[in-house]
Amino acid sequence: MIRTVSVILATLAASPALAAKGPFLSLGNSDFVVLIAFIVFIGVLVYFKVPGMLMGMLDKRAATIKSELDEARALREEAQTVLASFERKQREVAEQAERIVAHAKEEAQNAAELAKAELETTIARRLQAAEDRIASAEAGAVKEVRDRAISVAVSAARDVIAKQMNATQANKLIDESIETVGRKLH
Repeated sequence: MIRTVSVILATLAASPALAAKGPFLSLGNSDFVVLIAFIVFIGVLVYFKVPGMLMGMLDKRAATIKSELDEARALREEAQTVLASFERKQREVAEQAERIVAHAKEEAQNAAELAKAELETTIARRLQAAEDRIASAEAGAVKEVRDRAISVAVSAARDVIAKQMNATQANKLIDESIETVGRKLH
């Protein structure tokens, strides 16, 4: 390939239109001398295998680029795998967070229901205690009113009996009461 390019360049450089004055194949013609020097130069390059070295260097560079591309592809695939793994883990963490939130809501609801039931029980107990106190106070008031009524009735009866009773009747009533007590005790 390099030989073909060299021959084409030499042919173009040796065209008669570009030739200096005088015969082309003489050493006095500068174009001919330059063409011979160029051909010798190309020959030296070919003799020392410079095109092969250049091709080797280019092949080596191509191999290096190919290995870098392969490594880049491998890194990209690895990065995609890691990304997929992180996305999967993120979804798992999000699902776990949703489960934790749902569980916390459920526990809060259960705690609220339990507190509500305990509050209802406490209110019922307090209402019952208040009703018991009211009933007790009511019974105490009724007893106090009865006792007061009895006391007033006894006083009134004493006054009435005292006004209507004389000494003979009083003695007779005392004797009857002693007999009644005696009978009940024996």
